Amino acid sequence: MRLITVKMSEIYVKGIDKLVEEGMYPSRSEAIRVAIRDLLMKELWVDGMPHLVQSERQE
Repeated sequence: MRLITVKMSEIYVKGIDKLVEEGMYPSRSEAIRVAIRDLLMKELWVDGMPHLVQSERQE
């Protein structure tokens, strides 16, 4: 996995921490990975699989 740094509002951090405290996710990282996966599946991926547009493949 690749390490990235993200700045986010304190209210989001507290919300993520609450999910971890309640045992819904084992860590902040896992909660964020799940949220990003769900966003990509909704907004970008077709049939749950990555399908990048041509301009993104050239990067």
